[in-house]
Amino acid sequence: MNETADQSANKTVFGDPTPLGLLGLAIGCAALTPLGFGYALTPAGFRTAAVWALLFGTGCQMLAGLMSLVNKNVLGGTLFTAFSFMWVINAWALNSIASGFVPDPAIGLTVDATLLVIFSVLTYGFGFFSSLLFFFLLDIDLLFLAKVAKAFIPAAAAFLNLMIGCLTVGMGLIALWLAFGLLINPVAGRTIFCIGKPLFTPGKK
Repeated sequence: MNETADQSANKTVFGDPTPLGLLGLAIGCAALTPLGFGYALTPAGFRTAAVWALLFGTGCQMLAGLMSLVNKNVLGGTLFTAFSFMWVINAWALNSIASGFVPDPAIGLTVDATLLVIFSVLTYGFGFFSSLLFFFLLDIDLLFLAKVAKAFIPAAAAFLNLMIGCLTVGMGLIALWLAFGLLINPVAGRTIFCIGKPLFTPGKK
């Protein structure tokens, strides 16, 4: 009876939604890339990026997060769901800038610092699953570190903006690779897109 209950508790309701969330993230990063490198800095450019960020960054990751939580994948579900709300803020900020309103930098700084702490801890957690997942989260950590550093080292703003742009591209590329690995490797029956072995081993309870 207990074995049957355990099997029922571990049964997934949905197929793995992780690739959906990763593809949405990659598309959102692609929309931000021209802005990150100083192109399309016009109201039309900001508003266009905002729509892509809202639909794919928010939509795909919200679905992936909620489906993961239903499947009892707490770590993945928490990451995707939290990230989806961040993409709502990205879309709002882009649309606001297009309208001539600049979000308050002090509030942005405290939130970015908090997100840096959150994602730093989650980076360690994902190291128990895959080395590439670990470096994917590490990319996000460095991105938020660069955003926080801009507030304290204004003289390095140009370099840090370039760093943020490169890290955004890197985040999108790693997200694509992970999504392709999860989608294509099982179909091909072999590893075409390697996602790496876990970096850490869980201790015994």
